[in-house]
Amino acid sequence: MEQIDNKTDEELVQLVLKNKTEAFDILAKRYEKKLLRYGRRFLYNYENIEDVVQNVLTKAYVNLKSFDSSRKFSPWIYRIAHNEFINLIKKEKKEPFLFLETDIIFSFPGKEDFLKDIETREKKEEIEKYLYKLKEKYREVIVLHYFEEKDYREISDILKIPVSTVGIRLKRGRSEIKKLLHEKRK
Repeated sequence: MEQIDNKTDEELVQLVLKNKTEAFDILAKRYEKKLLRYGRRFLYNYENIEDVVQNVLTKAYVNLKSFDSSRKFSPWIYRIAHNEFINLIKKEKKEPFLFLETDIIFSFPGKEDFLKDIETREKKEEIEKYLYKLKEKYREVIVLHYFEEKDYREISDILKIPVSTVGIRLKRGRSEIKKLLHEKRK
């Protein structure tokens, strides 16, 4: 029996497409916890996140033939999750959904300064509380970048927005969190 659990995501996709369905079990195990974490931060006031993530995994399996094997699997499955999360928000109308606004890029600082502010666990938890006060468009890039460790290009692929817009939203999201932290300390 071929050892498949050490294959890359993209190699596993190819195996699934060759009817080795056990390869998808490995993909599902790799991504289930990550997608649950993403969902809990993105859909903080929803109870059925586990069900939504199962729907994401099912959709990924059903639509695997549409996966472009020249690209990375991670942004592809996160995009499916993002779409499912947005559909849930729209369906349940628990929070407003703001569509893409036209952002102009000027400059934005690197993440080093921002990470200095979240070095301790206590501070990270405090910042996580403020995530939910951010507009959705800022919260989603903060979560994807800092908690899911996606780079600008991956976030751009997941959200279908320009890389420059990712940078702008990260900058604005960080500014909002810093402002909220500063207001709390007063």
